[in-house]
Amino acid sequence: MNSEQNKLRGGYYTPAPISEFLAKWAIRNPSDRILEPSCGDGNILIETYKVLKTLGANNADIESNLVGVEYYADEAEKAKKRLIDLGASFKNKNIYKGDFFKLCVSEFYNGKLFDVAIGNPPFIRYQNFPDDQRAIAIELMQKKGLRPNRLLNSWLAFLVCSTLLLKRTGRLAMVIPAELFQVNYAAEVRKYLSDFFKRIFIITFKKLIFPEVQQEVVLLLAERNSSNIEGINVIEVNDASDLSRLKIKEIKKKNLKPIDHNTDKWTKYFLDKKEILLLKNIIDHPGIARTGDIYEVDVGIVTGKNDYFVLGDNERKRLRLEQSCQKIVTRSSHLSGLNFTDTDFNENVKKNYPTFLFNPSEEKFDSFPQSVKEYIKIGEQKGVHKGFKCRNRKVWFKVPSIWTPDAFMLRQVHEYPKLVSNYTAATCTDTIHRVRFKNGFDTNHITTLFLNSLTFSFAEITGRSYGGGVLTFEPSEAEQLPIPDINANNINYPEIDRLLRKGDIYQILDITDKEFLRDGLGLTKKEISMLRNIWNKLKERRIGRK
Repeated sequence: MNSEQNKLRGGYYTPAPISEFLAKWAIRNPSDRILEPSCGDGNILIETYKVLKTLGANNADIESNLVGVEYYADEAEKAKKRLIDLGASFKNKNIYKGDFFKLCVSEFYNGKLFDVAIGNPPFIRYQNFPDDQRAIAIELMQKKGLRPNRLLNSWLAFLVCSTLLLKRTGRLAMVIPAELFQVNYAAEVRKYLSDFFKRIFIITFKKLIFPEVQQEVVLLLAERNSSNIEGINVIEVNDASDLSRLKIKEIKKKNLKPIDHNTDKWTKYFLDKKEILLLKNIIDHPGIARTGDIYEVDVGIVTGKNDYFVLGDNERKRLRLEQSCQKIVTRSSHLSGLNFTDTDFNENVKKNYPTFLFNPSEEKFDSFPQSVKEYIKIGEQKGVHKGFKCRNRKVWFKVPSIWTPDAFMLRQVHEYPKLVSNYTAATCTDTIHRVRFKNGFDTNHITTLFLNSLTFSFAEITGRSYGGGVLTFEPSEAEQLPIPDINANNINYPEIDRLLRKGDIYQILDITDKEFLRDGLGLTKKEISMLRNIWNKLKERRIGRK
């Protein structure tokens, strides 16, 4: 299959070092019954066969106990042939050709359980997940009390349905998108896994294993009732080649952390026990509020075609559209300080940044100035009006929901998150979030309060990070951050603004942590130092992944 076909079917085959590691960790006995629910052309099955042979299993035992499933018949045949070439004597239906979810119901789910479920489930977004497969997967997941919806991605379904087929002492070893750690749609499954397994180990990588899709993955190793020792641990390695130096026996009881049986994100498990306990205790401090108590967060405007709707000043003047444009901010880098003022906006204009939104009045087309008519016709000649967003508007060139926020919040963060007070008439595109403060809150004070080690630490856990090291916040996540509820009178706001424009965030934190966390909340110097270290640890890990 070519790369485009692989993308559509969610198939990116497992490198040998990972296949070998999963098999060695998961398989304990030559008599283990093993399931590979999405075997592709057999990479993981090959390593599974080798481990079974090393443990003393004969071909007859392997033929009885090793089961692979593959939706695509040609790939299934490749897997079978590769096993036969190794010396396997498969004569029956060890490699099933068909839908794994149907097989769960028709052939596997009737008490035929496995000691091991091992694999690399296909990563198919819900848009491409076939309806018939998804319907069966949802029904199976509901049997375990889960409530999946039609936005279900395939890997989650493969993961959960594989657990249904495990014995009470079973093990699961799978390559899973790192989204498991942090996305909201996996929240229910995080709780399910923490309830279903006694011990969970997660191997993460600093480098992308599948760089062609920019998809970060982890190795999920989970045990059911193999011992009385419970917990979770995250182990980070550089890349797949490091797995050979990771001793299997060491991935047992070492550094296990208590696991929370809830839907919280798992990013916190990169921290040690003391750090996790500090965060758990501090969140209930009576002097801490949630950002959602103070302000509402909404996405910026969606134009449908920024190249058409957003103009630089030179282009705006050349097209004679001065009276038909709205001030706008289009990039986080255009918000350098604690405040965004008319002076800042004018500086952006001088640099000819895209700072004006084409926003003609509500008048009928015939009453528009000639320059506006001409620009609308240019858009139609370019087919802008046929785009998805534009064609679904009552008037295609009227961008909806244009309002001026009290502040801007960075939607995507590299070093650290921030709020920026808006003292202009500008709105922003959806690369930035719009913030509207609730009554009684001083904008300048809150944007400064936001800059502290406690809020920064929780931001790393609450947001989500993908390949490339960028931390992203959805509006609902941006409203969940803890923030000190302190009335501080000793902060020099102009000085904070000056330092922020210089990018001197650590000097700012020295000021704000003392004022808000030490003097305001009464935290100890040690606790504040731990919070700063937590933020730095999670931030550096995020930025360092490539």
